[in-house]
Amino acid sequence: MNAELSDRERRIGRAFVALADTMVDDYDVIDLLNRLVGYSADLLSAEAAGLVLADNRGALRAVAASSEDAELMELLQLQSDEGPCLDCYRRSAVVRVDDIAEAADRWPAFVAALENRGAFRSVHALPLRLRGQAIGALNLFHHAPGPLPEDDLVLGQALADVATIGILSERLIRRGEVVNEQLQTALNSRVVIEQAKGVLAQHAGVDMNEAFHLLRRYARGNNLRLADVARRLTVGGLDPAVLLVSRQA
Repeated sequence: MNAELSDRERRIGRAFVALADTMVDDYDVIDLLNRLVGYSADLLSAEAAGLVLADNRGALRAVAASSEDAELMELLQLQSDEGPCLDCYRRSAVVRVDDIAEAADRWPAFVAALENRGAFRSVHALPLRLRGQAIGALNLFHHAPGPLPEDDLVLGQALADVATIGILSERLIRRGEVVNEQLQTALNSRVVIEQAKGVLAQHAGVDMNEAFHLLRRYARGNNLRLADVARRLTVGGLDPAVLLVSRQA
């Protein structure tokens, strides 16, 4: 047990160091958030994790997900206008759903859709908070029912707080301003990235998860912004075949 704990502590340390390094200078907020949901799923033993942000009108939109299943769960909640991530955002508080079957009265449309797909049995949502106000939510999905240990909830909230810090500029926070422009840029970039994933998936004959990994690998390998690579791909300024070279290497 001590060896397992020590290994997890090392992984937690490496994750926070990597996230901190990502935020140095002119960082790529979309890449940061996708790294963060990946670390969240891994460190909290979740099968999937997703992150939603509010746009400048207060409407939630899916921004990052560790898998297509996680993104689908986010979209189901947004489309039905109910679910743990919406309650978390509206209340700016943690929402625990140890067994999704027991929440049918609370979120009938979302629970019905979830059960039809047989995907996840428990969900925990943690707010991205700025001075008591939520700007989004981090969602953790598990296949098995059951509570998330308190220590894991604390760690999950710390990761959600890192996301908040990454999205908001410290200078503007001190002046009491939410960086709506940067939030909107992140949301707009996500749309372009989804389009690029579709282009690459069709060209290479791969699924959307693999298409995203190819995009991110190329962007990191060439020190480019993920959204810039996606935009070039969608307008024909980048040959999809170039991104497949890294897959074959």
